[in-house]
Amino acid sequence: MNALARYVGRFRGFGPDARRFLVVSLVYGAALSLFWIDFNLFLASIGLVPAQIGLIVTASSVAGALAAIPAGLLADRFGRRLMLIGGTVLVAFACLGCVFAVEPLMLGGLAMLFGVGGQAISISSVPFMTEHSTPEQRNELFSLQFAIGSFTNVAAAVLGGLVAGWVAQVGGYSPDGPVAYRAILVLMFLLVLVALVLLAGISDDRPARTRSGAATIAVREPSAERRPVLGAVPRRHRIEDPGLFVRLLLPGFLTALGAGQVIPFLNLFVQGKFGLDLSAINALFAVTGLGTMVAILLQPAIARRFGRMGSVVLVQGASLPFLAVLGFSPVLWTVVIAMAVRNSLMNAANPILNAFAMDQVRATERALLASLMSFLWSVGWAIAGPWYSLLQANLGFSLGYTVNFVTILTLYTTATMLYWLWFGRAERASRLAALGEGATGPAGA
Repeated sequence: MNALARYVGRFRGFGPDARRFLVVSLVYGAALSLFWIDFNLFLASIGLVPAQIGLIVTASSVAGALAAIPAGLLADRFGRRLMLIGGTVLVAFACLGCVFAVEPLMLGGLAMLFGVGGQAISISSVPFMTEHSTPEQRNELFSLQFAIGSFTNVAAAVLGGLVAGWVAQVGGYSPDGPVAYRAILVLMFLLVLVALVLLAGISDDRPARTRSGAATIAVREPSAERRPVLGAVPRRHRIEDPGLFVRLLLPGFLTALGAGQVIPFLNLFVQGKFGLDLSAINALFAVTGLGTMVAILLQPAIARRFGRMGSVVLVQGASLPFLAVLGFSPVLWTVVIAMAVRNSLMNAANPILNAFAMDQVRATERALLASLMSFLWSVGWAIAGPWYSLLQANLGFSLGYTVNFVTILTLYTTATMLYWLWFGRAERASRLAALGEGATGPAGA
């Protein structure tokens, strides 16, 4: 019981802006979860074929990729808060526009707008959390924020299914028709508006300008007295160790190449393979989101036991057999379990990985690194989307997805091995050396 109390206590003590941002993550995450669960199904309900859906998803990824680096530079120039607000405005406009759009070209444009806004939010979030937490709090803050996102997957899946079913019942519409999905889009718009109001209450963090023209940004790494530390952010971003950036970025890019050809289309895969309706699909994603939330909250403890990169390699490696079951099992209940466990393990590594990456670079490089991480993730999805469309058009549903799952397994395995070779072994050696020093310290001497 005391151990549990100590562990829970690690998730307390965040500053007021960090706590407000966690609430923003809850509300915005609910809207984002609804988008990923239902947007592709909405496109299918209005008559778009898989190849068209793949192109729209690709357009969103391309727009996000193009916006990534400018968003990071703007976040350094104008502050994280203004970028969070600007991105949220774009997402709100995209959600509202999709309610009325019917033409594929217009839907593609709105999806691109959603990608740009989401990218601005994602890129600003990572340095924002880093600068509003102490190094000792960072694993817990990042994990809690990701866990909130997983909780919203559960809540949004259940809520989305209920809203769509209620609208269909009251209006006499088909529960799988466009009207039901448009009701979900309206709900997304309202949730994003709430997030926008909450963001307006976060402290202004716009950097001041020095006489030399450099920006001075408040990098909040509170000490016991919670006094911010000011760091100079030069106009030109110079990377001190390019090799380190490559090692931090390449495995994530490989993961994105694999994920982009499967993860955005999992709802279509499950619906096509097992014939599930909207309510069943939302329930399935609710189960997977609940498992992910639990795994993410446990991940800081695993990181303390095995090291941060050791814990990332451990959980990502453990997810691979479940990914194989998800892709190739013909039995629904095994697919449900595999999907829940795979999502839990793979996503549990993300907050620790982000916190690890932010701690490897200087404060003035964090937004740039976050930009490049998001940029390469979007590029990976932009490449993978047309590949998915090409396979579906030429190989069909079953064989196309077979190639997709073989590819994602190969890329995930390679990325996990690179994390271990580049960071995990060195971290393990460092931990063993520290333990050895402790054993031969003053008590041992």
